[in-house]
Amino acid sequence: MAEKNYDIVIVGGGPGGITAGLYGARANREVVMIEKYLPGGQIANTEEVEDYPGFEHISGAELAMKMSEHAQKFGLEVVSDEVAEVYTDGADRMVSTASGDLYRAKAVILATGGSPNKLSVPGEEEFTGKGVSYCAICDGAFFKDEIIAVVGGGDAAVEEAIFLTKFGRKVIVIHRRDKLRAQKIIQERAFKNPKIEFIWDSVVESVNGDDKVRSLGLKNVKTGEKSSLEAGAVFVFIGFVPNSNLVREPLEKDAGGYILTDDRMETSIKGIYACGDVRSQLVRQITNAVGDGTTAAVAAEKYIEEMEA
Repeated sequence: MAEKNYDIVIVGGGPGGITAGLYGARANREVVMIEKYLPGGQIANTEEVEDYPGFEHISGAELAMKMSEHAQKFGLEVVSDEVAEVYTDGADRMVSTASGDLYRAKAVILATGGSPNKLSVPGEEEFTGKGVSYCAICDGAFFKDEIIAVVGGGDAAVEEAIFLTKFGRKVIVIHRRDKLRAQKIIQERAFKNPKIEFIWDSVVESVNGDDKVRSLGLKNVKTGEKSSLEAGAVFVFIGFVPNSNLVREPLEKDAGGYILTDDRMETSIKGIYACGDVRSQLVRQITNAVGDGTTAAVAAEKYIEEMEA
């Protein structure tokens, strides 16, 4: 096992992680960012981004590349590996990887993100970015005047369905139960909206189309009856799982498993910070991940300065 020493180790290479790396490296610190896949995280798989300031339209892959190259010009080191565990060793913070390397650091920034739960049905992966989406704010504007399907019955699904009525000519909420799980006040807003319809007791069995989504195959869970629903897009909101379980010591989290931080992005463990989608917060967008990453890096730098004083 090779042991390497850094000032800051960043776990995860999404927008928050890259930005933290940029600011850490600009402060003349030895900074490494460890990312399992390509830098950029989930945005690297996004067809088009149009809500990041300065770019009216840019592919997610290109934006991720630009961000990564920018950070590396300041000296950020990028390592392709999978982090196995983060833990404390006295004043140091340790990061072990699947390849057997061990990183010793003065501070660690968790930018591990998370993953939306998927339908796991035929066509879902094929049409991701071509009508299948997990973020209404990101992609809703691409489906103006379309019939938009929303899968789920919780707060996120119903709130996003209401939001999507700004774009779609009709929004159809598909829920596997006969009543919603969302808060009553949110339900009432949805029921009053003339553009929202509901299909109860049903699940999506397939996503169908050609160059884009055209229809969904549905199944009624009570009767077994199968049907086809015309739709130009389907937004899936059946939960999001934060990657928040890498730290060996107990870390304070909210009820959904998201890491709790203070306004410096510091977690309940001194010297360990969190930014982006893994952190408990209102929205999960590229812009706020970038802001989180900035704050985390600046706070980590101040923490290291205090240690060295």
